[in-house]
Amino acid sequence: MWEFSVALYFISLWPSSLLFAAIYGTVESASSALFGGVVGKWVDTSTYTKVLRIWLLTQNFSFLIAGGMVLVLLFHSNLKSTNFMAFISLVILICFSGAVGVLSALAGSIMIEREWVVVISEGHPPETLTQMNSVIRRIDLICKLFAPVASGFFVSFASLKASAVAFALWNFASVWLAYWLMNSVYSGIPALRESNRRRKQQIPSDGTKGRVSTLEGGTLHDEASVHGTEEKSLMRRKMNLIMNSSFMVSWRIYLRQEVVLPGVALALLYFTVLSFGTLMTAYLKWEGIPAYVIGIGRGISATIGITATLLYPLLHSRISTLRTGLWSIWCQPLYGFKTSICQCPC
Repeated sequence: MWEFSVALYFISLWPSSLLFAAIYGTVESASSALFGGVVGKWVDTSTYTKVLRIWLLTQNFSFLIAGGMVLVLLFHSNLKSTNFMAFISLVILICFSGAVGVLSALAGSIMIEREWVVVISEGHPPETLTQMNSVIRRIDLICKLFAPVASGFFVSFASLKASAVAFALWNFASVWLAYWLMNSVYSGIPALRESNRRRKQQIPSDGTKGRVSTLEGGTLHDEASVHGTEEKSLMRRKMNLIMNSSFMVSWRIYLRQEVVLPGVALALLYFTVLSFGTLMTAYLKWEGIPAYVIGIGRGISATIGITATLLYPLLHSRISTLRTGLWSIWCQPLYGFKTSICQCPC
């Protein structure tokens, strides 16, 4: 709901420009690229219950704060002309809160889709994991089907202010329901509790990890004292901290994987504005298309995605994972090329 609505809010706040929508999309994407590895490492070194609590609280209250700031801007529509610094400060806070919410959602996605699903499917035939992934993806797409449609109708036939209030209230109410549901899944599956117990045993409780970095820095300092000046030692310690940061370590691990080039190639398929992202939604609204029509369009897109989750298990069982993936990847650039030709003004 937020991903769809934020573009409409920004285009309403500054009708003559797509700048805010573009900035928000950049901040959101950059936060995932820069801190995604840090979030993944935190999930790997934390217990399920800790991740569950922090993920849901941080995600929902970040979007609650963002929705509140949007309400302030909508109710004080002349703030841009009367107090531009306050206006920019609220926009920055919206972008920051949205980025924190996206990173929190990433933590939940990693835990559920990369951890819990694998643990639950252990001891079952390989097809079970494929089916569970398809079902979870289907649930995700069903939410992406109904949320934009509901938001679009709310904005079109009520108002932007009403939609912002409804969004904030929904985030406050849903966090408790989501926690109860997730906690019920965790409590009801012994394999998850056993996996969580093993994670607790692997996580050091005496802070040894933090002391390792300090000792390493001290070793570098001693070597620098012998071979050079204290300034060089300080520089080497700073470089050591940077190179051993979670961000750099995660990228080094990724670059050593066999699938690094296919992964980059797949990522480049999404290097386009021909998708229903924040900028595309704002542009369509800027061109005068009603919000409910945009929402219906996004719903149709999600429906096609749901169809794919039904086809994948069937194709996987008939033509293997490799051929299914290759055919799907080739269809994406062909579709993108066809779309760009259709939208060419000439």
